[in-house]
This record gives sequence, structure tokens and C-alpha cells, in this order.
Amino acid sequence: MSKNTYDINDLIYLMQRLRDPEDGCPWDLDQSYKTIVPSTIEEAYEVADAIEQGDIASLREELGDLLFQTVFYSQLAAEEEKFTLSEVISGLVEKLVRRHPHVFPDGTLQSRKGDNLESSGAVLQQWEEIKSDERADKGHTSVLDDVPRAFPALLRAQKLQKRAARTGFDWDNPVQVFDKLEEEIEEIKQAVVSGSKEHTEEELGDLLFTCVNLVRKMGHDSETALRRANLKFEQRFRYMESETSSEKLKSMNSEELEDQWQKAKQALEKEG
Repeated sequence: MSKNTYDINDLIYLMQRLRDPEDGCPWDLDQSYKTIVPSTIEEAYEVADAIEQGDIASLREELGDLLFQTVFYSQLAAEEEKFTLSEVISGLVEKLVRRHPHVFPDGTLQSRKGDNLESSGAVLQQWEEIKSDERADKGHTSVLDDVPRAFPALLRAQKLQKRAARTGFDWDNPVQVFDKLEEEIEEIKQAVVSGSKEHTEEELGDLLFTCVNLVRKMGHDSETALRRANLKFEQRFRYMESETSSEKLKSMNSEELEDQWQKAKQALEKEG
């Protein structure tokens, strides 16, 4: 194992070498902004997974992989003389200083607020106001303008709802969302009776969107909630597999499968 200690400058140099037209890496030389987007998304999810698993060793590694994505994009831009990694970092620091006047009151990195600390609620409100001004400066005419369409659908639904809620377009309380859920379920039933697959899909989408609204109104994050539900399902199903063979599971009827599921649920709850 290497005992060398590297820093950000070494990483930048490594990236430059990988993209060197004369003796760089053929794969890295073939890449573009668009081709590495899937890797960027994948690395971000792997960071989230390491955190979810409480795996600090993996988190360190995955953060490095995610950082490499930023370095890669910046190298591509530097080659086109668009911007450099230094400019990315400088712009980030400038933006964060601007968005934290409660920490940097004079708008400089060195200024300090002292003992006059604000509440987290007030800070969040101020943050949103600053971001709103930034969107206006960019010419955005809608609060929804800069919600990326490339976001996963669940995350984008939550972002759209949060933005709309800032204008007052929101439910007053979670109880109203329960009523909306019941309404959407009835509409799905009607769509199924109609026999229209397209209409049924539309109504199912409305139901999912309303579920996200309910999660949001109850103060939770939809992505986190569903990720935990996925993990819980995975653990229970794996337990079922460990207690009997996959072939035997295939031969079971619905009642037998439900019995196995309840056993897995109870066993895992005792372990937890």
C-alpha cells in the first residue's frame, strides 16, 4: 500500500495526465460532459448508500469518487477554455459567503458575526430569500424554473411541491392530503374499470405525487423514506430466502407466502 499523501493539486495533475492527448487514458479521452453524467449520478447515490449503511470507510472512498467527477468536468471545461477547477471553487466560496450573511456579515470570508447568532428558522428564511433574488437575477420568471428535469422523479416531485408551497400553494395540514389520497385511489379504480391503460397510468402518477405531498407535509424526505422502505423489504425478503429455498417460495400460495413474510417481519423486529 502506498504511503504517499496526495492533495488536490495532485488530483488535478492526475486528471490532466488522464486527458493528455499523447499518452493519456483512451477511455478518459473519449469522454464528454454528457457521457460521464450517469457516473456522477451513480457516485452520488453510492455516497448516500454509504451514509445509510453507516460505513465510514466506504464513505471516504465514495466522496473521493464524487470529487473526481467535479475534477473531470472542470478539466473538460479547462480544455475548452471555459472555466477551471479554481474558478469553480472560487465561485462556490463566493456564493456561500453571500448566502450566509449571518456568519459573514461584511460579505467577506474573514468577517465574523460574533455572539449575535440567529435561529435556524430565521437563517433558512434568509437563505430562501437570497436564492430567490439569485433566481431573479438569472431571469427566471417562475419559482419552478431551476428545478432540474434530470432529477429522479421522486426527488423532483418533492422539489416542485416545496417551491410551489413558498407561494402559498399548499395544503393547510396533512389531514387534507389524506382526503386527497382517498380521492386519487377512487379515480384509479374508475380508470381501471374504464379499461384505459393510459388513463390508469396517469391516475397512478397522481397518487404517487400525492404520497410525496403527504410525506413532505409530515416533515419527512420522500427519498429517504422510500430508501428505508426498500431496505426493510430487502432484509425481510432475504430472511425468507434464508429460511427456505427460492424454488420452494415459487411453489407457495399467497397465504403461505404471507405467513413466511410475517415470520420474517417478527424475527427481524426482535433482532432490531
